[in-house]
Amino acid sequence: MGRAVTVATCALNQWALDFEGNLERIFRSIDIAKSKGARYRLGPELEICGYGCSDHYYESDTLLHSFQVLEKLLESPATQDIICDVGMPVLHRNVRYNCRVIFLNKKILLIRPKISLANAGNYRELRWFTPWSKARHVEEYFLPRIIQEVTGQETVPFGDAVLVTKDTCLGAEICEELWAPNSPHIEMGLDGVEIFTNSSGSHHVLRKAHARVDLVNSATAKNGGIYVLANQKGCDGDRLYYDGCAMISMNGETVAQGSQFSLDDVEVLVATLDLEDVRSYRAEISSRNLAASKVNPYPRVKVDFALSCPDDVAVPTCMPIQWRHHSPEEEISLGPACWLWDYLRRSKQAGFLLPLSGGIDSSATACIVYSMCQQVCLAVKNGNADVLADARRIVNDETYIPEDPREFCKRVFTTCYMASENSSQDTCNRAKLLAEQIGSYHINLNIDAAVKAVVGIFSVVTGRTPRFSVHGGSSRESLALQNVQARIRMVLAYLFAQLALWARGMPGGLLVLGSANVDESLRGYLTKYDCSSADINPIGGISKTDLKNFIQYCIENFQLTALRSIMSAPPTAELEPLVDGQVAQTDEADMGMTYAELSIYGKLRKIAKAGPYSMFCKLINMWKEICTPREVASKVKHFFRMYSVNRHKMTTLTPSYHAENYSPDDNRFDLRPFLYNTSWSWQFRCIDKQVNAL
Repeated sequence: MGRAVTVATCALNQWALDFEGNLERIFRSIDIAKSKGARYRLGPELEICGYGCSDHYYESDTLLHSFQVLEKLLESPATQDIICDVGMPVLHRNVRYNCRVIFLNKKILLIRPKISLANAGNYRELRWFTPWSKARHVEEYFLPRIIQEVTGQETVPFGDAVLVTKDTCLGAEICEELWAPNSPHIEMGLDGVEIFTNSSGSHHVLRKAHARVDLVNSATAKNGGIYVLANQKGCDGDRLYYDGCAMISMNGETVAQGSQFSLDDVEVLVATLDLEDVRSYRAEISSRNLAASKVNPYPRVKVDFALSCPDDVAVPTCMPIQWRHHSPEEEISLGPACWLWDYLRRSKQAGFLLPLSGGIDSSATACIVYSMCQQVCLAVKNGNADVLADARRIVNDETYIPEDPREFCKRVFTTCYMASENSSQDTCNRAKLLAEQIGSYHINLNIDAAVKAVVGIFSVVTGRTPRFSVHGGSSRESLALQNVQARIRMVLAYLFAQLALWARGMPGGLLVLGSANVDESLRGYLTKYDCSSADINPIGGISKTDLKNFIQYCIENFQLTALRSIMSAPPTAELEPLVDGQVAQTDEADMGMTYAELSIYGKLRKIAKAGPYSMFCKLINMWKEICTPREVASKVKHFFRMYSVNRHKMTTLTPSYHAENYSPDDNRFDLRPFLYNTSWSWQFRCIDKQVNAL
């Protein structure tokens, strides 16, 4: 009868401008799809060149190499007898578009440009591409000669159209179009499209996956149909981790779920679904059918091909499943770990070095590296040859097999406790015990000699010796002495990262890991060019609250009992002198606000787009049970003063894993001035006026 269609979607770990590797992964996904009986294969957004090419999209080389890869795909026997839907940039009439190129048996069927471009948060698509604004309009696209020689076609359809096969009708969406209020699948569904496809470049944010799943399922719940979503996965060259979650949905229910976090470079989902289920579902929705009778039809590209077999009565079809979501703690354990693995293997370094202070932030970073080691061992155990080859190259041993996470951790992870006269024995013991439990190669050193040498140079030149405030010095002197310690730790971290393996007779260098959390960065509670300055930072987009919950998760799931004492200790920088051998300095006292308050300020500032006055107006209601309006005003003013005074530090912020939508990352995500009028005179006067009225 021709009613059971078999479709494939995938999550590919593509890498910006890695045309060779990207082509190989595309071929692998097509091979897997065909081996499972699929007649249609969907790939991620811009998969040929990699999504994160940024300003390389301006270069003609990027367009040229994309067409060269397309040529390889078109002429290969591997792409015969399956409709292939791939993503690449295309220049049409001197305008650059983000496109899907859909082809079958050496013939391009349609080039479909993106209609709604992503241009918020980390996305800058309007910088490089133009949206296709001609709804239901198709033009002739003149193919480059290298493609003409393969296809025998001079021109192909370019625009907003759908495909009609012998048995069904397919329509494409591209990433952002699913999230738009006027998604194309609405009108396409009314016009008889039964299979919707979406090629995405959607990155991970904590607690975001359910939103994507809900959107996909709701797309077909009201209108009926089959929805097939592909997504990029992994780190393709910057701060983002694309979290896969390829999926297939029918009539509002998930029928196939891909992994969100995985070290597999290629993951393919295949589902066989009954088109009659779509037709019968739609038949009883009278409101939909009335709207369909008035819809403006899409141009149709006829395809002499079927996604089903003539005799398919006995073919089993897929049933709905329940989507399993990760908890935020699991997301922190897995997402940054996979991002670190991609960064490590693609940077061709020999491991990581982390200044381990014995506090929550650096300990959480260490736990993420340990989680990475667990993921590597699990992937190798499951037969992942790519991960095994990468692990062998990283440890420089062609016979090595990573089986024990602690043993692998010792090979690729160096931790270093940098003590000073202001450090307590407690933090030293905590760092050492955690290092033992995760298996890292641990170094203990003392920085006092270097600190005295640097301060000594200043004293020789100026004739004056700065003192801590507890010894009678001013706050300027005390802060300067704290900053010297912090910056010397950064210098030593890089020295040991470059030469620690050399000293042990081993090849390679180490990547330095930072461990400043998103809240400290927002407040500016860090020394510029201290240990927050590193190569990458896996927790730079994660709040202190979430990190504490993650630490508890590690205690329970990784049996890291050393974390119990770390959890119970108050956060401290340990940069001021001890009092009776005990730490007197604490982070929250230094900052003048709690980490819980910081998270609230961060979400209001970035997500709610609140300036000082709007933040005050929101908080007097939010905190009415615990603070007077005058106290709220004081807190808001203090936050904005500290935020603006320290904003310059964000210009040199270490590239961090993006996990929160209130990240203050100045380089890509949170674009603000870094020289403020820190008195905020007009704004604060508005607050004062409101306080007096209240």
